[in-house]
Amino acid sequence: MKSLFTKRFIIAVFIIAAFSAGLLVFFNLRENNVPAPSATASPDRVQQPEKKVLGSSVEGRDINSHTFGKGKTRLVFVGGMHGGYEWNSVVLAYEFMDFLNANQEFIPENLSITVIPSVNPDGVFKIIGKEGRFGVADVPVGGFKDAGRFNANAVDLNRNFDCKWKSKSMWRENQVSAGSRPFSEPESLAVRKFILDNKPAAVIFWHSQANSVYASKCEADILQETFDIMNAYSRASGYFASNSFDSYEITGDAADWLASLGIPAITVELKTHETIEWEKNLAGIGAIVKYYKDKN
Repeated sequence: MKSLFTKRFIIAVFIIAAFSAGLLVFFNLRENNVPAPSATASPDRVQQPEKKVLGSSVEGRDINSHTFGKGKTRLVFVGGMHGGYEWNSVVLAYEFMDFLNANQEFIPENLSITVIPSVNPDGVFKIIGKEGRFGVADVPVGGFKDAGRFNANAVDLNRNFDCKWKSKSMWRENQVSAGSRPFSEPESLAVRKFILDNKPAAVIFWHSQANSVYASKCEADILQETFDIMNAYSRASGYFASNSFDSYEITGDAADWLASLGIPAITVELKTHETIEWEKNLAGIGAIVKYYKDKN
């Protein structure tokens, strides 16, 4: 298998002064060189993941999906909605892809798993900057403020979906742009087309940093299946389970838009912006996989 950055190396790179250059190389390698399956995998199970370009960002960067397995029931895992501000959600997605390549038996025959590691590649690039240097001068050690959260049009992508959409929405105490209309941004349009074309059984979004798993809901009540997968992920991972996010009003949320389509969706908020909490999330992922293996 082609050698890639491990979790320890990623963390070390973040600590040392060469952090930004290492991160740039990591993302470039990962998007262009998904590793080959493990040599220990059963020969009749070894399959290369199917990579597709779903669309492009405002600045022309690819938004990619990687699909593992051939089952009819599709589960989707999405990272990087908030780009460089929540870089750990992107790294978690790539770590999961590494795991699937090395452990293809993890995927039951009735399932397929699609990973969309970064919905907002321009936001990631804003943190990395040209030549691997940060593009934002005031990025503090240990935290990125709001740097890289928005797309290149300064739109919060997780406010640009068609559920209770408003042109101005909130992020904490700040008013943010939700675009000129639902799906005004090429990134959210790419996600919309993928969902409508593939009709997944469930979608899991990775964010940070609320240490909780949230159910999705638009106008109707929470779907029973959404409750089920929220609780399954929560019990296995140790994240708190929350029926709704009530710290401030959120409009145009991606998971809530999926709920309006009748697709179960949950949002997993990692505890911090600095770590991927791999073992916790692998346990949560395993619980979702078991749920749909048994359900189908």
